[in-house]
Amino acid sequence: MQDAQTPSQTPSLDRPLPKDWILGIHAYVPGKSAGKDGRPLTKLSANENPLGTSALALAARAGAGDPSRYPDPDSKDLRAALGALHHIPMDRIVMGTGSDELLNLAAQAFAGVGDEVLYVRYGFSVYDIAARRCGATPVIAPDSDYGTDVDALLACVTERTRVVFLANPNNPTGSYIDRQEIARLHRGLRPDVLLVLDQAYAEYVEPNEDDGALALALAETARNVLVTRTFSKIYGLAGERIGWATGDAALVDMLNRIRGPFNVSLSGQAAAVAAVADQDFVRESRRHNNAERARFVAALDALGNHGVRPLPSKANFVLIEFSGALTAEAAYNGLMEHGYITRWLPGQGLPQCLRITIGTAQQMDEIAAALRTMCDAAK
Repeated sequence: MQDAQTPSQTPSLDRPLPKDWILGIHAYVPGKSAGKDGRPLTKLSANENPLGTSALALAARAGAGDPSRYPDPDSKDLRAALGALHHIPMDRIVMGTGSDELLNLAAQAFAGVGDEVLYVRYGFSVYDIAARRCGATPVIAPDSDYGTDVDALLACVTERTRVVFLANPNNPTGSYIDRQEIARLHRGLRPDVLLVLDQAYAEYVEPNEDDGALALALAETARNVLVTRTFSKIYGLAGERIGWATGDAALVDMLNRIRGPFNVSLSGQAAAVAAVADQDFVRESRRHNNAERARFVAALDALGNHGVRPLPSKANFVLIEFSGALTAEAAYNGLMEHGYITRWLPGQGLPQCLRITIGTAQQMDEIAAALRTMCDAAK
């Protein structure tokens, strides 16, 4: 019997080496806020709320308490507020440092080396990171004109599939699938496959069109559905990094086992509780967004003969495809000259597109006018 290798026989290395799957991760690239020369620009690259934050939330944040003390590790008041708003028992709600933490935890808890994590092409870039962080293999299903194709997703499911991520509305495309398609996707999955419905932008969908209620109902009745949401978008609390998820109590328990302790700050919990109570602010944010998005899309539609195509969106941004003389890169640089930073997406396989956050009425008018001027000049 051969002796175990002694430390002196171990090959020497001059530094710690990461796992192979970590080397495949490309770090998340956030929306920029300045030009190439460092000049501050009006930021429409990160899907932040142009109306800011609820006054009630700001006041609660300012009076949150002694920052030398740890926050409630279980975010009990916040979970109670969310539970009351959405009629969900507290034991089926888990809080995260933004919904990003929860997306990563979902993959970590239910997938690993040899498993597959599935999502649609042009899905949220964090899905690829979440899969690779736990050693799983990311699998990308074909899209349907930049949107989700349920049949394509189901065709990519194998015996190794463990997690399916679906953003609805999707980021960065803004696409949306209805309740029938969500239900059909869920029915097509094995019960041991976790379906994660990422609803970061759900509150921007008009209530009479909203299928978010179906997602929450699925999370209540199905044992393999997790719904994630965030306070970063319509609630205007991006700087506090607060997300939440709901699903079967056993799913929530798994995420609670591996989430960060004290993962929502003292000020964040206070602000979020007040934000949940201020649904007037949420309604006004949705009204503003959807009205300005419709006006902006109409202005872009008028540029269709220049190869400018706004994709249908249910979120607080519009993805614009450029197929004419004016390229997406040229439009991106031109808008910076006009004082605006938007999101050009070659790193996500979309070099022909810009994603533009819906801002104020004046901002959207100025961007539309700038794009028209650039289109005319590019003839």
